[in-house]
Amino acid sequence: MSSSQDEHIILGQINGIYGVQGWVKVFSHTEPRDNILNYSPWRVRVKGEWRTVSLQDGRSQSGGKSIIAKLEGIDDRDVAREFMGCDIAIMPDQLPDTDDGYYWRHLIGCEVINQQGDVLGQVSEIVETGAHDVLRVTQTSPSGETLSTLIPFVMDTFILAVDVEAKQIQVDWQRDDEDADA
Repeated sequence: MSSSQDEHIILGQINGIYGVQGWVKVFSHTEPRDNILNYSPWRVRVKGEWRTVSLQDGRSQSGGKSIIAKLEGIDDRDVAREFMGCDIAIMPDQLPDTDDGYYWRHLIGCEVINQQGDVLGQVSEIVETGAHDVLRVTQTSPSGETLSTLIPFVMDTFILAVDVEAKQIQVDWQRDDEDADA
């Protein structure tokens, strides 16, 4: 799996200050929310530049609804205020290995091919739904319009094989089954 040296994975954002000793409030995109505290150092984008900051301490509050964090070297409320609105990211090599060898982000851009060898398009996004996540596969028609197909990500039912190295996903999906919502 190749990834750019400059690739940052956004995990959340600093959205407030807490107390007078430099703690910050954090909005987390991780699931569960407090998983963001498992990563250090963080990369924080301050005024367009990425800075590396180590997490000194952190915890959930209000039953896990909000998170506060203490960043190393930030001991003053006014200094912490400079970080408000800043994205929090990590580098790809900070992610733990997965059982299946890939994260959702690795599927974006993969070519989707059915059992008949028809190219259905490329994965443009993954839509989270209550039951199963869904691949949005887009393709440009001969007339130039963008066609979109939604394929439930259900292994061994609709998804037959995922090869992130080759950037290819094999599916059991017929063109007639497509839900074009161009």
